[in-house]
Amino acid sequence: MLRWNRWFDDLVASGKAVEGQPLELETRLVSGPRGERVTDGPFAESKEAVGGYVKLLVRDLEEATEIARRHPGLEHGLIIEVRRFMEVCHLGVTGTYRSKASVVSAS
Repeated sequence: MLRWNRWFDDLVASGKAVEGQPLELETRLVSGPRGERVTDGPFAESKEAVGGYVKLLVRDLEEATEIARRHPGLEHGLIIEVRRFMEVCHLGVTGTYRSKASVVSAS
């Protein structure tokens, strides 16, 4: 845990990490046209789960990948997915967008 904290604190100090947070195990799935179906979790049958995220401000996907490659959890079997935020939502949903941001999520 100390190594993870040092990894994250170094990213914050260098201005590369904007935020990061583990996620609780309690889960709810909302579905149906009007959101009428709500299912409580956690779900044992889940093959993948997002355990948390780190929001980075980096030049490109390569820089975010290099940061992810230094995560101390990798040696314990952690799998990290690196993604960019979409600049424009294909559904037309508006939101806040900061250019050059990528997310490293750990599952």
